[in-house]
Amino acid sequence: MADLPQYLQEQTEEEILNRMLEKVPSDIDKSEGSFIWDAQAPVAFMLSEAALWAQELLRRGFASTAASDNDQFRSAELDLRTAEHGITRREAVASSGSVLFTGKPGTKVPVGTFVATPADDVSGELSVEYVTTSAVVLDEFGTAEAAIRAVTAGKNGNVPARVIQVMNSSVSGISSVTNPEPTRSGADTESDQSLLERFYAKVRSQGTSGNKAQYIQWANEIAGVGGVEVVPLWKGPGTVALYLLDTDKRAASTEIVKAVQLHIDPTQDGQGEGLAPAGPVVTILPAEEVKIDISVKVQRTQERPSTLDEIRKLIGDGVQTYLQQIAFNRKDPLVRYTRIAAVLLDIPIIVDYSNLTINGNDAQQNIEIGSGQVAVLGTVSVSE
Repeated sequence: MADLPQYLQEQTEEEILNRMLEKVPSDIDKSEGSFIWDAQAPVAFMLSEAALWAQELLRRGFASTAASDNDQFRSAELDLRTAEHGITRREAVASSGSVLFTGKPGTKVPVGTFVATPADDVSGELSVEYVTTSAVVLDEFGTAEAAIRAVTAGKNGNVPARVIQVMNSSVSGISSVTNPEPTRSGADTESDQSLLERFYAKVRSQGTSGNKAQYIQWANEIAGVGGVEVVPLWKGPGTVALYLLDTDKRAASTEIVKAVQLHIDPTQDGQGEGLAPAGPVVTILPAEEVKIDISVKVQRTQERPSTLDEIRKLIGDGVQTYLQQIAFNRKDPLVRYTRIAAVLLDIPIIVDYSNLTINGNDAQQNIEIGSGQVAVLGTVSVSE
């Protein structure tokens, strides 16, 4: 916040008390412990408290200072401020994915079957529970894949592959369950900083008459949306496509895509039944993921013991952060070889590297990411 207004400056208890004592005639004892001093000291304290309250009230009255940097805190004052412009905080989104059931052929797994990750008593990690959203019947090989959704909304529902192993519902004929792929698109209740960013986008870049800015604003009103790319004239005049990312900068889930479609253009017939104006037909699509596979030979430091698995994770984390930064960046739609090389050199336990290949190419070429596409981390292979 800018400097405090003058009427809120120099309002400490001591400064207020001194100003009050200055108004007392000089022939009256004003020393500490005197009757006048004792009578005015409590008043000075309460006035200083009131000044602090006024400063806090002023701080909470502006969106930029009402927003908290703490991801665990949600400012009620920011909600009130953004609501004045029709922007509400996005609710948490449940993670989704699929599980593979194995067992006796012909076994039916009903909708509403509960599965979960195992709890870890050592680390204190709690079990994460999911429920099937479709009924399946095991085929002649004794397997069937069913869609699932996390019971509790939030980012903790995003778990790696093959960690869902517990049947919380008893289904006769099922011997095991697992998730072949990670669960995705779970999101926590929108943070203050994200809400503030959307607020600024609304008030500083007005969307009108169905321009690009307005389509982006409409899509971002749906919980779980983490990125939007608008493609005008997608299939010719009168067509518009919106490609979506989730908050992890991966392709948005089917649930998020459906929610945005219903929000903007539910009928897709140009009648303007949603937020989109009459005329254009709007199609909502998940971004197309382009996997970035990395292979590298490294030389490890001798001062600090390290494992290849540790290095693999550090490389994966660094590259993933880089890819998230460039997601839907049409000003520079390239995955740059030099940036991935810089990630390697920024890892202290890597002394040097060689034979770096990206998607099997060792020619130090950049990879162009097309419209509607997003680069995501694939496999990371490390050797020495």
